[in-house]
Amino acid sequence: MEAIPDQFMEFHPIHGVNVSLDLSGTRATRVESFANGVCFSKHPLKPGEIFLIEIEEKEVGWCGNLRVGLTSRDPGNLDVVPEYSIPDLTDSGDSWVFAITRNHNKVVEDPGDGGQRLGRGEPGEEAAEGYHNLKPQTFFTDSHLYIDNVRIPRDKLVGRSRPGRYSHILDDLYKTNALPPTARRSRIGVLYTQRGPGLADMHVVINGEDMGASAKGIPSIQPLHAVVDVFAATKCVRIVQVEYGFSSLQTLCRKAIQKHIVHRMAIDWLELPEAMKHYCKYE
Repeated sequence: MEAIPDQFMEFHPIHGVNVSLDLSGTRATRVESFANGVCFSKHPLKPGEIFLIEIEEKEVGWCGNLRVGLTSRDPGNLDVVPEYSIPDLTDSGDSWVFAITRNHNKVVEDPGDGGQRLGRGEPGEEAAEGYHNLKPQTFFTDSHLYIDNVRIPRDKLVGRSRPGRYSHILDDLYKTNALPPTARRSRIGVLYTQRGPGLADMHVVINGEDMGASAKGIPSIQPLHAVVDVFAATKCVRIVQVEYGFSSLQTLCRKAIQKHIVHRMAIDWLELPEAMKHYCKYE
């Protein structure tokens, strides 16, 4: 596959009326209500390029969670951003959006009708349905996640707990994908892979695991923007930058520091710039 050049990801300045972006354009917060939180990527995605976000804040009292997907609409040409991604965007036929739930996010193939359905993803169920993208026994021992002919570095795909007394235990839960996809610090991404001339499949990745092709045969002749709906119980998300080529000096420094400390709380004792400490603790 053709190499994917690193592109700094941002949210599009056109977004739902209840969304506030930070100055960097990488953090989106729904400031009121539970809807009107639809956001888009600033630039169209390239094949195999993941738009990865982390849930930063939750808001109790609402039913529903984050929604992610793709759209062939140009956000800059929208007169009004829809109140909901589902069904307002999806009903138009040019957008494909996946609702993230606490469970049942894995797509299971149904050979009976050639379609797909959501399922728990237990090995027995998937084997019966002919689903071949099972979680391997060596989960996270590989440095990359492979989806069709796409190769994505795992380094950024899994979130980390906030540094604290039990963060080393929580981090192990994140790495084994044991925490709910809708939890704070969970990382969720959307991408598409080329299926044939002018067609693509949409994949959703949750904490480093591919959920399968959640939409197949998407027309890819038109540019495809990522859709992120900061909906209901999900209040704030931030974009996580993914490096496809050689690691940056910042990333190499982070890996070296993390390799030589026992616990992330110890980072505060190091004589490092505050920005580097924050990067080492949260990435």
